[in-house]
Amino acid sequence: MLDFFLSYLPEKSSFLNLFSYLSTRTILSTLSALMIVLFFGDKFIEFIRSIQFNQKIDDRGPKSHKVKDGTPTMGGLLIIGSVLLSGLLWGDLQNKYLLISMFTIFSFGLIGFFDDYRKVKSLDSKGLSMVTKIFFQVVFAFVASSLLYYSANSTTETNYIVPFFKTISIDLGIFFIFISVFILVGSSNAVNLTDGLDGLAILPVIIVTAALGFIAWSAGNLIASEYLYIPYIEGTGELLVLCGAMIGAGIGFLWFNTYPAQIFMGDIGSLSMGSFIALIAIIVRHEIVFAVMAMIFIIEAMSVILQVASFRLRRKRIFKMAPLHHHFELIGWKEPKIIVRFWIITFIFVLIGLSLLKIR
Repeated sequence: MLDFFLSYLPEKSSFLNLFSYLSTRTILSTLSALMIVLFFGDKFIEFIRSIQFNQKIDDRGPKSHKVKDGTPTMGGLLIIGSVLLSGLLWGDLQNKYLLISMFTIFSFGLIGFFDDYRKVKSLDSKGLSMVTKIFFQVVFAFVASSLLYYSANSTTETNYIVPFFKTISIDLGIFFIFISVFILVGSSNAVNLTDGLDGLAILPVIIVTAALGFIAWSAGNLIASEYLYIPYIEGTGELLVLCGAMIGAGIGFLWFNTYPAQIFMGDIGSLSMGSFIALIAIIVRHEIVFAVMAMIFIIEAMSVILQVASFRLRRKRIFKMAPLHHHFELIGWKEPKIIVRFWIITFIFVLIGLSLLKIR
């Protein structure tokens, strides 16, 4: 927004011109989101506690989690608010990728809000039914994917990039929309399933976002894209502003969400962040790289799928409890150890994913 107003000034001083640079706006967006969360964090927690928006711990979970019963939730409101505000302030609002990303964050956050609201008001940990939640996720994912597909200026923006090959890509056509919907819905729910321990999901999201921000900048830079042999997509560099805001908000939220957590992000946070990182990967056409970097989320989601399938087919469980982080709790690992080790695993997978950019 600030860049938009500056463009109407007849003459800009060297100082004001500084705000037109992507690097400056990214730094300021990161700092803005970080400061908003840190400054309002305590006040927000007090407000959430005063209106009794507290987490009801599922009786089916580990017994050790009962001490967390009553912890304020819906911290994702603070994350989303700071990210969108920073994006509006420092982003180029004429950039379609920025606008579609902000729409996705808001729409998936809205689903999470109603899910969390139902949980705290009914004092039931179930919230919205799975069918209702998936239905609206598919609807919003379809809208975002369609906007990307029908606004594409070339097939480069919708082709599937075949890993390990410099020039081979597949024209997906209309199937781009359906594949993108699957990735968006899958990612949002995978992050949601991972968010079961204090700080477990937020730092992996931050790390993956930072890596995707680098890819987005590279894809939008002609020299960098040629060097990395990735498709040049004009305008994707602007996503770095929003990625910076997500990183800043995430770091700020981790201050309050670290073990033992003062507040949980709730579905409003996990669904919106999961959809955001997936959308960035879709825009820059690096879904496979994203799958590698987000492997910890995929592992968590697959542990639930395998557990349910095994119990229904064989009446036997593979894990002591799913998602996987609960399994490690029940075999005796302390919560902080699980959290930090999952962070380390995420960092390793992100490095592997980034290395794939040069293996062509």
